[in-house]
Amino acid sequence: MRTCIFLLFIFTSFNSYAQDIPARWDELTASDWPLAMEKSNKTIILPIGVLEKHGPHAPMGSDLIRAREWAARVTQEEYAVVFPDYFYGQLNEAKHLPGTFSLPPGLTMELLEATCEELGRNGFERIMIINGHGGNPSMLRYFVQNQMASQRDYAVYFYDPSTDPDFQEKLNTLRKTDPAGDMHAGELETSSLLYLRPELVQLDRATNESGADQKRLPEIPNVYTGIWWYASFPLHYAGEAEKASAELGELVIEQKVASMVEALRAIKADDKTLELQQEFYEKVHQLSEEK
Repeated sequence: MRTCIFLLFIFTSFNSYAQDIPARWDELTASDWPLAMEKSNKTIILPIGVLEKHGPHAPMGSDLIRAREWAARVTQEEYAVVFPDYFYGQLNEAKHLPGTFSLPPGLTMELLEATCEELGRNGFERIMIINGHGGNPSMLRYFVQNQMASQRDYAVYFYDPSTDPDFQEKLNTLRKTDPAGDMHAGELETSSLLYLRPELVQLDRATNESGADQKRLPEIPNVYTGIWWYASFPLHYAGEAEKASAELGELVIEQKVASMVEALRAIKADDKTLELQQEFYEKVHQLSEEK
């Protein structure tokens, strides 16, 4: 009887320990690692932000803070290992402002590639990128597409959600500003920070600068140019943050986390992407040998 009770205690303790291991890589011990790999199904979240000005009122690390908090909340619902803070994104448009951390474009891509390779070397087969910075998506889509250039034993997934009409309707009932002009450090982004880290937001300073479009470029139809952001928003502020609210932030953050949890669960269960990647690489190799 005592033996049974002892074994039950050991099993319960081990099960509890397995459930309670940290999600963040930097908080795991070496002895946690096998459990973390098993529990995550070799899946890791790579949260990406940047360091840049967010109007006169919000912290430089606003994008990083949001990405970090998303990952922390997501892994409370569905376990995955979380890579520590990563703030090496595309940020050329803000280099004229103090506090901007912007690496050369080639190095930015090389660093992201080397990071994913190192994640793969450590045994991760599924890498989920979540992004907090509005200037990163084009770079990240290009990066993910470039994964097809050479063989690898891991898959990269970029969380890139489409618009949810039902959520958009709820959002519009709470918004106080025009979404078209609310692009950076404005009502929506500042509301998220008021919900997540209100002590870091100096809302009384939000009107010290204008977040209006300066419209300094001539209108050239059907053309994209890299200077457009600086031409429109040289102060790196687009919107009216003084109208932000923690209530709006809660709605935005909770919807985002729920959507990411759904994506993470699908990624953890996905074996087809890796299978098709391997098939693709084998056919590329076969074609090269036939030449």
